[in-house]
Amino acid sequence: MTRAIVLAASLLATACVAAPVIPTAIAAPASPPRPLLPPPPQSVSPDRFDLRGGLRQGGLALGTAPTGTTSLTLDGAPVAVATDGRFVIALDRDAAPQALLVAGLRDGTTMTATLPIAPGAWRIERLPTLRKVPVPDAEFAAKRSGELARIVAARAMGSDAQGWRQRFVWPARGRISGLFGAQRIYAGEPGSYHGGVDVAKPEGAPVVAPADGVVTLAADPPFTLEGRLLILDHGHGLASAFLHLSRIDVRVGQHVRQGEPIGLVGRTGRATGPHLHWAMTWNGARLDPLPLAGPMATAP
Repeated sequence: MTRAIVLAASLLATACVAAPVIPTAIAAPASPPRPLLPPPPQSVSPDRFDLRGGLRQGGLALGTAPTGTTSLTLDGAPVAVATDGRFVIALDRDAAPQALLVAGLRDGTTMTATLPIAPGAWRIERLPTLRKVPVPDAEFAAKRSGELARIVAARAMGSDAQGWRQRFVWPARGRISGLFGAQRIYAGEPGSYHGGVDVAKPEGAPVVAPADGVVTLAADPPFTLEGRLLILDHGHGLASAFLHLSRIDVRVGQHVRQGEPIGLVGRTGRATGPHLHWAMTWNGARLDPLPLAGPMATAP
């Protein structure tokens, strides 16, 4: 038997921004780490999902599964559920207007919730007279395939990290020079959208872990496009990537805590100047890091 239920959800207080943030000085992250959302109620309602967070394109939400849940899926894909019933889900930048969350219960029944997904407000730049960059040559493509395979493997590795439960902090503070989801349209043909948030910083500025995690990739020598690339797994399918680093200070398999130094800002790979590109994914879906870390605090 299938039961459709009403979803209880509240949006994160921080929405996507459409303008750069004021430059700031480096500030240490909060200590101890803050939880991403309040803990679940002592008695979880057995007939609904308790879900709070960003039900929007590029957004993330945390939830508590109904009592007796033995399996959980989002649009048919499995979702990990912790022993306390907590779970995380996220929506891709181009997610459909609705998503289906289904819990399989111990008594053999299922419980479903149809999630309304709000559209993202992406910065779109139209260049009607400029054509897209030519396709890369065969030599580049051959080298690139190996790099992409390493990235895919790192994101699929998984770990026991609990950073997915935390409220994220900025890995570097400064002027936001590139927004997630921004895209150019060349003579009517869409280019690739920007898959992360860029923070302009001088070369050598410190980068810290935005949440607890385990290192799954430390690309040195640098990759063709990403340069020195570091990937942290935060658990339950959630991962952060840090691009163009001038130095990586952690190794694959190392557990890092929120606020711990992990590398230095650089301009390695395809970068026009020193900056940190911070990208996030959840089980392959690309997310906007900005709402998770919150507004960039202004300088005192």
